[in-house]
Amino acid sequence: MRKMTLISLLCLSSLSMAHPVSSPSGNAKSPHFDVVKTQVFKKGTFLVFQMKLSDKAGTELPAATGQLGGSQVYSYVWPTTLDSSVVGFESGQGVLALAATSHPDFDDTPLYDENDDGDVKNDGTLWHTHWVVLTPDDACGPGHLKVKDIPAGTTPRLPATWPGLPILIDSPGYPPLLKNTVVEVQVPLKELGFNTSFQFDGVTAGLQVNASVHSPLLCVTDVFDVASGNLSLPGTVTLP
Repeated sequence: MRKMTLISLLCLSSLSMAHPVSSPSGNAKSPHFDVVKTQVFKKGTFLVFQMKLSDKAGTELPAATGQLGGSQVYSYVWPTTLDSSVVGFESGQGVLALAATSHPDFDDTPLYDENDDGDVKNDGTLWHTHWVVLTPDDACGPGHLKVKDIPAGTTPRLPATWPGLPILIDSPGYPPLLKNTVVEVQVPLKELGFNTSFQFDGVTAGLQVNASVHSPLLCVTDVFDVASGNLSLPGTVTLP
């Protein structure tokens, strides 16, 4: 199992390699978070983010705590070299990543009713998608990252589908597909403000909400596996 912090994620490599990024199996304690292949590719009018695991994706969920403070989040994450501005945040805010997440103790997709029961506030357990901006914060632990907090009293540029949390997170409503050993998210190219090459990696991780529900609000506390092994973001995708 690769046990590491994510501080090295900020040291983005200029290495250019053809994707996918392959990884040997058996590097994670749980096979449901053991990454063996990660790729990003264009398919018609979509940009497809795909991750393959050793065992069935999405079957292992965080235990419910009954409260927001201290609750856990499980994630399949694609960190990228894309600038934060391409999805509606201000430029240069940190590492922009796409994530498929599950967290039973809160719902952060207020515009969507994922289980179609008429209540948009009870869907956190169901796997759903976010754009997040990651930055280092030793308050999360030495060398750990967090989802970047929004300082009180500031009004930064935010995406139209920002869910209202005081962090740089977006809830764009892209339904993740978890089928057998594969996690896949299809992002409409028309919604992205770029048409260029970028680099990526694949990460499985656990995050935790601050017990006091204040800054840092959401910390990366566990890294289950990293496709490249060193977060060099060696995967590449080229758009015409």
